[in-house]
Amino acid sequence: MTRPIKGTDRTDRRRTRLQSRQQSRMFGTIIAALVGGIISASPGPSGLAWAGEADVVKATATRSGDGTYRFSVTVRHDDAGWEHYANIWHVLAPDGTVLGERVLLHPHDHEQPFTRGLSGVAIPDDISEVTIRAGDLVHELGGKTVTVTLPGPS
Repeated sequence: MTRPIKGTDRTDRRRTRLQSRQQSRMFGTIIAALVGGIISASPGPSGLAWAGEADVVKATATRSGDGTYRFSVTVRHDDAGWEHYANIWHVLAPDGTVLGERVLLHPHDHEQPFTRGLSGVAIPDDISEVTIRAGDLVHELGGKTVTVTLPGPS
C-alpha cells in the first residue's frame, strides 16, 4: 500500500471543503433566484441580487490652499451585509482617468445614504469638472454618477 505524501491528504480535504462551500453558495443563490423571482427584471426589497448598483446621490469639492481638492460624496446602496455592499468611489477626469479613490471597508446596512470624504486629490489645472462614480462588491462600478464643477483658486 502506498502512503500519500505527508500533508497532501489534509490539503485535499481543505480543497474539497472549500469547493463544497462554494457549490453550496452557488446552489443557494440559484435557489433564491428561482424562488424569489430574481430572474425577472423587477426590483426587489433585499438580498444579494436585489441590492442593485451603488448610486452617487450628492458630491461636493473644495479646493485646499495647496491646490489639491477635498471631496465629500454621498452614496446610496441597499447594502446586504459583507457579501454585497458599496465598497468604493472614484473621482474621474473627463477622459475616464481615475484621479482619486475612496475605498469603503465595511457595509453600511443601517446608514443609508452615507457620506464619506477624500482629501488631497491632485487634479490638473486644465480640468474644470470631474465625475464621481461608486461601486459595490457584486456589480462593481456603475450606478448613477454625479458631475462636480471644481471651484477655482481662492
